Amino acid sequence: MAFSDNERFALMTAATEIADRAGEVILEVYETDFDVRHKGDNSPVTEADERAEALILPALRELLPGIPAIGEEAVSQGNAEVVAGDVFWLVDPVDGTKEFLRRSGEFTVNIALVEDGVPILGVVTAPALNRGFRACGKGTAECREGDGNWQSIAVRSIPADGATVASSRSHGDRDKIEELLSGMNIREHVTAGSSLKFCLLAEGTADVYPRYGPTSEWDTAAGHAVLSGAGGSVRLFDETELPYGKSGWRNPEFIARGAQ
Repeated sequence: MAFSDNERFALMTAATEIADRAGEVILEVYETDFDVRHKGDNSPVTEADERAEALILPALRELLPGIPAIGEEAVSQGNAEVVAGDVFWLVDPVDGTKEFLRRSGEFTVNIALVEDGVPILGVVTAPALNRGFRACGKGTAECREGDGNWQSIAVRSIPADGATVASSRSHGDRDKIEELLSGMNIREHVTAGSSLKFCLLAEGTADVYPRYGPTSEWDTAAGHAVLSGAGGSVRLFDETELPYGKSGWRNPEFIARGAQ
């Protein structure tokens, strides 16, 4: 199945509306004294994750009938659809649950459409920060602040005074990161939760994001699509592009870059 540029844009627009609706549900929970439970892998989950995914997955299946929609919570419960073809949705209803629990605001709704192992469109919204990012192909990345219009964004060239490195607040191996970047001129390090690290690169406020900690495909696909649409890349350490549709949905270590 090949989507035209117009079809991708229409799907991205519809996915944005779905993500925004999910964000409203998430904020309803965020403003309460919600309960926290733990899944089999000991990761936290709340009513916000479950209610948002229950909204998103059926809406995506209605949008593209017959195309599987894979969500983090469905996978954790053993209820995920079987992916038999080359096209499927990947959803993380609340990426950055630890940030949600800290009430830092740095959690996102991630929706991506994958075709032939490549995320061809992605929507990342940060409901508590009232920000959104999306893309549906090269040169299409956009950012929205508050209730404003979508504005084009793009990666930057690394500044003469050095690169800004984005890293996770909750995961990562500082020693490995320092070793990897030892040959680079580094100006500063910034931390951010969830898929916002990809978005910092996409909007040109950071330059490189090395990831040594564990991630799943739904954690990265939407941000990957946004960064690709802004002119960046997400590659393994052998320089091949991070693929999707892997057995078990787990990602190896990778490095995301702005300017190529």
